[in-house]
Amino acid sequence: MKSNHCRHLTLLQFFALLFLIPGLFGLIVSAILSTSYAENLPRFPDPSSMRVVPRDIHGITIFETSEEDRTLTDVEYGALGFFIVGIVLSVAYLEKRSAANNPSFGNGIVGEA
Repeated sequence: MKSNHCRHLTLLQFFALLFLIPGLFGLIVSAILSTSYAENLPRFPDPSSMRVVPRDIHGITIFETSEEDRTLTDVEYGALGFFIVGIVLSVAYLEKRSAANNPSFGNGIVGEA
C-alpha cells in the first residue's frame, strides 16, 4: 500500500510540474509580447495597416490588429489557466505529502483543545 501511495504522490508531482512549467513559460512569453507591442506598435489608430483595436499595456494605449489582439489574449489566458491548474495540483501534492509524512496530520487534531 505504501508503494502505491508513493506512486500517486509522484504522479501528482509530475502533473503539477507538467502544468506549472509551461504556464510559467507562457506567462513570460506573454510579458515579452506585451512589452514588445508597447514598444513597437502605434499609439494612434492606423487604418491603413488595420491597427485599430486598442489595448492598454502598463498605462500605454497601443493599437493592434484583431489577429494580434487574439494571439496575445490567447497566450495570456492559456498560460494563466495552465499556471493556476499547476498551482492547484501543487497545493494538493503538498497537502498529501504532509499527510503521508505526519500520520496524525489528518486525524482531526486541529479541533481538539
